[in-house]
Amino acid sequence: MHTVKRTVLVTGASSGIGRAIARNLLLQGHHVIGVSRDCRKFTRQMDNFNSMQLDFSRLNELPQQIRELQQTYPDIDAVVFSAGMGQFGSLEEFSYSQIEALMTINFTSQAFLSRALLPGLKRKAKSDLIFIGSEAALKGSRKGAIYCASKFALRGFTQALREECSKSKVRVCLINPGMVKTAFFEQLNFEPGEDESNTILPEDLADTVSYVLGSRLQMVIDEINLSPLNKVVKFKKQ
Repeated sequence: MHTVKRTVLVTGASSGIGRAIARNLLLQGHHVIGVSRDCRKFTRQMDNFNSMQLDFSRLNELPQQIRELQQTYPDIDAVVFSAGMGQFGSLEEFSYSQIEALMTINFTSQAFLSRALLPGLKRKAKSDLIFIGSEAALKGSRKGAIYCASKFALRGFTQALREECSKSKVRVCLINPGMVKTAFFEQLNFEPGEDESNTILPEDLADTVSYVLGSRLQMVIDEINLSPLNKVVKFKKQ
Protein backbone atom coordinates (compact mmCIF):
# COMPACT_ATOMS: atom_id res chain seq x y z
CA MET A 1 0.00 0.00 0.00
CA HIS A 2 2.77 2.48 0.95
CA THR A 3 4.90 2.62 -2.18
CA VAL A 4 5.53 6.35 -1.62
CA LYS A 5 7.24 7.43 1.58
CA ARG A 6 5.80 10.51 3.22
CA THR A 7 7.05 13.20 5.60
CA VAL A 8 4.39 13.26 8.31
CA LEU A 9 3.97 15.75 11.13
CA VAL A 10 2.26 14.11 14.12
CA THR A 11 1.06 16.27 17.01
CA GLY A 12 0.71 14.77 20.47
CA ALA A 13 3.31 12.21 19.43
CA SER A 14 4.84 11.55 22.84
CA SER A 15 1.94 9.57 24.30
CA GLY A 16 -1.29 7.72 23.64
CA ILE A 17 -2.83 7.81 20.19
CA GLY A 18 -0.16 10.10 18.71
CA ARG A 19 2.64 7.86 19.90
CA ALA A 20 1.02 4.77 18.36
CA ILE A 21 0.49 6.61 15.08
CA ALA A 22 4.08 7.87 14.97
CA ARG A 23 5.49 4.42 15.76
CA ASN A 24 3.39 2.75 13.07
CA LEU A 25 4.40 5.30 10.44
CA LEU A 26 8.09 4.83 11.31
CA LEU A 27 7.75 1.07 10.96
CA GLN A 28 6.41 1.67 7.45
CA GLY A 29 9.46 3.73 6.54
CA HIS A 30 7.95 7.21 6.60
CA HIS A 31 9.78 10.25 7.98
CA VAL A 32 7.99 11.42 11.12
CA ILE A 33 8.26 14.79 12.86
CA GLY A 34 6.83 14.27 16.33
CA VAL A 35 5.44 17.31 18.12
CA SER A 36 5.08 17.33 21.89
CA ARG A 37 4.64 19.84 24.68
CA ASP A 38 7.62 18.11 26.36
CA CYS A 39 10.21 16.55 24.07
CA ARG A 40 11.95 14.91 27.03
CA LYS A 41 9.31 12.20 26.65
CA PHE A 42 11.05 11.10 23.44
CA THR A 43 13.64 8.94 25.14
CA ARG A 44 15.10 7.05 22.15
CA GLN A 45 16.84 8.17 18.99
CA MET A 46 15.19 6.59 15.96
CA ASP A 47 15.95 6.65 12.26
CA ASN A 48 13.66 8.94 10.26
CA PHE A 49 12.34 10.59 13.43
CA ASN A 50 12.74 14.20 14.53
CA SER A 51 11.03 15.98 17.38
CA MET A 52 9.87 19.52 17.93
CA GLN A 53 8.53 21.07 21.11
CA LEU A 54 5.32 23.08 20.74
CA ASP A 55 2.86 24.10 23.44
CA PHE A 56 -0.52 24.47 21.76
CA SER A 57 -1.90 26.32 24.78
CA ARG A 58 0.34 29.32 23.98
CA LEU A 59 -1.37 30.66 20.87
CA ASN A 60 0.65 33.87 20.68
CA GLU A 61 3.88 31.87 20.22
CA LEU A 62 2.56 29.48 17.58
CA PRO A 63 2.92 31.55 14.37
CA GLN A 64 6.67 32.06 14.85
CA GLN A 65 7.23 28.46 15.96
CA ILE A 66 5.31 27.13 12.97
CA ARG A 67 7.41 29.29 10.62
CA GLU A 68 10.52 27.70 12.12
CA LEU A 69 8.94 24.27 11.68
CA GLN A 70 8.27 24.94 8.00
CA GLN A 71 11.81 26.20 7.40
CA THR A 72 13.33 23.16 9.10
CA TYR A 73 11.05 20.56 7.47
CA PRO A 74 9.91 21.90 4.08
CA ASP A 75 9.09 18.36 2.86
CA ILE A 76 6.09 17.89 5.17
CA ASP A 77 3.26 16.52 3.02
CA ALA A 78 0.93 15.11 5.68
CA VAL A 79 -0.21 16.18 9.15
CA VAL A 80 -1.93 14.05 11.78
CA PHE A 81 -3.55 16.16 14.51
CA SER A 82 -3.52 13.92 17.59
CA ALA A 83 -2.94 16.46 20.37
CA GLY A 84 -5.92 17.12 22.62
CA MET A 85 -7.18 17.23 26.17
CA GLY A 86 -10.24 16.03 28.01
CA GLN A 87 -12.18 17.82 30.72
CA PHE A 88 -15.74 17.07 31.71
CA GLY A 89 -18.29 18.59 34.05
CA SER A 90 -21.41 20.72 34.05
CA LEU A 91 -21.01 24.15 32.50
CA GLU A 92 -21.08 25.85 35.91
CA GLU A 93 -18.13 23.76 37.03
CA PHE A 94 -15.89 25.33 34.37
CA SER A 95 -14.02 28.55 34.99
CA TYR A 96 -13.78 30.99 32.10
CA SER A 97 -10.08 30.19 31.70
CA GLN A 98 -10.82 26.44 31.59
CA ILE A 99 -13.35 26.97 28.79
CA GLU A 100 -10.78 28.97 26.84
CA ALA A 101 -8.01 26.41 27.44
CA LEU A 102 -10.08 23.45 26.27
CA MET A 103 -11.20 25.21 23.10
CA THR A 104 -7.62 26.37 22.44
CA ILE A 105 -6.06 22.91 22.66
CA ASN A 106 -8.84 20.95 20.95
CA PHE A 107 -9.72 23.40 18.20
CA THR A 108 -8.10 26.85 17.85
CA SER A 109 -4.47 25.70 17.87
CA GLN A 110 -5.29 23.10 15.20
CA ALA A 111 -6.87 25.79 13.04
CA PHE A 112 -3.68 27.88 13.49
CA LEU A 113 -1.44 25.01 12.42
CA SER A 114 -3.66 24.17 9.44
CA ARG A 115 -3.75 27.81 8.36
CA ALA A 116 0.03 28.06 8.43
CA LEU A 117 0.78 24.79 6.64
CA LEU A 118 -1.99 24.82 4.03
CA PRO A 119 -0.32 27.05 1.39
CA GLY A 120 2.75 24.80 1.32
CA LEU A 121 0.66 21.63 1.29
CA LYS A 122 -1.28 22.89 -1.73
CA ARG A 123 1.98 23.04 -3.67
CA LYS A 124 2.72 19.34 -3.06
CA ALA A 125 1.88 16.62 -5.56
CA LYS A 126 -0.26 15.09 -2.80
CA SER A 127 -0.91 15.98 0.82
CA ASP A 128 -3.14 14.97 3.70
CA LEU A 129 -4.60 16.64 6.77
CA ILE A 130 -5.90 13.98 9.17
CA PHE A 131 -7.68 15.11 12.33
CA ILE A 132 -8.35 12.86 15.32
CA GLY A 133 -11.78 13.93 16.49
CA SER A 134 -14.08 12.06 18.87
CA GLU A 135 -17.46 10.42 19.17
CA ALA A 136 -18.21 13.58 21.17
CA ALA A 137 -18.35 15.39 17.80
CA LEU A 138 -21.39 13.33 16.82
CA LYS A 139 -23.74 13.82 19.77
CA GLY A 140 -23.81 16.13 22.76
CA SER A 141 -23.69 14.44 26.16
CA ARG A 142 -24.30 15.42 29.77
CA LYS A 143 -21.20 16.83 31.51
CA GLY A 144 -19.64 17.29 28.07
CA ALA A 145 -20.88 20.73 26.96
CA ILE A 146 -17.42 22.28 26.48
CA TYR A 147 -15.61 19.12 25.36
CA CYS A 148 -18.35 18.32 22.83
CA ALA A 149 -18.31 21.93 21.63
CA SER A 150 -14.57 21.70 20.95
CA LYS A 151 -15.00 18.49 18.96
CA PHE A 152 -18.11 19.74 17.12
CA ALA A 153 -16.05 22.80 16.14
CA LEU A 154 -13.30 20.57 14.79
CA ARG A 155 -15.81 18.53 12.81
CA GLY A 156 -17.38 21.59 11.22
CA PHE A 157 -13.92 22.95 10.48
CA THR A 158 -12.83 19.80 8.66
CA GLN A 159 -16.04 19.61 6.65
CA ALA A 160 -15.64 23.21 5.47
CA LEU A 161 -11.91 22.81 4.88
CA ARG A 162 -12.57 19.73 2.76
CA GLU A 163 -14.78 21.87 0.52
CA GLU A 164 -12.16 24.63 0.37
CA CYS A 165 -9.48 22.13 -0.68
CA SER A 166 -11.62 20.27 -3.19
CA LYS A 167 -9.86 21.78 -6.22
CA SER A 168 -6.38 21.14 -4.83
CA LYS A 169 -4.52 17.93 -4.07
CA VAL A 170 -5.00 18.35 -0.31
CA ARG A 171 -7.17 15.64 1.23
CA VAL A 172 -8.92 16.33 4.55
CA CYS A 173 -10.08 13.48 6.79
CA LEU A 174 -11.64 13.33 10.25
CA ILE A 175 -11.42 10.17 12.40
CA ASN A 176 -13.88 10.00 15.32
CA PRO A 177 -12.99 7.30 17.85
CA GLY A 178 -15.02 6.18 20.81
CA MET A 179 -13.21 5.41 24.07
CA VAL A 180 -9.57 4.54 23.43
CA LYS A 181 -7.43 2.62 25.91
CA THR A 182 -4.90 5.33 26.88
CA ALA A 183 -3.91 7.45 29.87
CA PHE A 184 -6.61 9.94 28.77
CA PHE A 185 -8.91 8.66 31.51
CA GLU A 186 -6.41 8.81 34.38
CA GLN A 187 -7.46 12.33 35.41
CA LEU A 188 -11.17 11.79 34.75
CA ASN A 189 -13.87 10.37 37.02
CA PHE A 190 -14.93 7.73 34.50
CA GLU A 191 -13.27 5.14 32.29
CA PRO A 192 -14.23 2.39 29.86
CA GLY A 193 -15.10 -1.08 31.14
CA GLU A 194 -12.35 -3.64 31.63
CA ASP A 195 -13.33 -6.08 28.88
CA GLU A 196 -11.28 -5.77 25.70
CA SER A 197 -14.50 -5.21 23.75
CA ASN A 198 -15.11 -1.98 25.72
CA THR A 199 -12.28 0.02 24.17
CA ILE A 200 -10.53 0.87 20.94
CA LEU A 201 -6.74 0.45 20.99
CA PRO A 202 -4.34 3.24 19.96
CA GLU A 203 -3.05 0.79 17.35
CA ASP A 204 -6.53 0.75 15.79
CA LEU A 205 -6.23 4.49 15.22
CA ALA A 206 -2.71 4.03 13.85
CA ASP A 207 -3.94 1.44 11.35
CA THR A 208 -6.78 3.75 10.32
CA VAL A 209 -4.38 6.66 9.70
CA SER A 210 -2.19 4.36 7.58
CA TYR A 211 -5.23 3.29 5.58
CA VAL A 212 -6.14 6.93 4.87
CA LEU A 213 -2.59 7.88 3.88
CA GLY A 214 -2.25 4.84 1.65
CA SER A 215 -5.60 5.15 -0.09
CA ARG A 216 -5.83 5.92 -3.79
CA LEU A 217 -4.94 9.56 -4.35
CA GLN A 218 -8.03 10.23 -6.45
CA MET A 219 -10.28 9.39 -3.50
CA VAL A 220 -10.97 11.34 -0.31
CA ILE A 221 -12.05 9.61 2.89
CA ASP A 222 -14.04 12.41 4.49
CA GLU A 223 -14.87 10.90 7.86
CA ILE A 224 -14.48 7.62 9.74
CA ASN A 225 -16.24 6.71 12.99
CA LEU A 226 -14.72 3.99 15.19
CA SER A 227 -16.55 2.43 18.14
CA PRO A 228 -15.85 -0.32 20.66
CA LEU A 229 -17.87 -3.47 20.08
CA ASN A 230 -19.55 -3.05 23.48
CA LYS A 231 -19.67 0.43 25.01
CA VAL A 232 -19.38 0.28 28.81
CA VAL A 233 -18.67 3.35 30.97
CA LYS A 234 -17.44 2.78 34.51
CA PHE A 235 -17.50 5.61 37.06
CA LYS A 236 -14.68 5.78 39.58
CA LYS A 237 -15.34 5.99 43.30
CA GLN A 238 -14.90 9.51 44.58
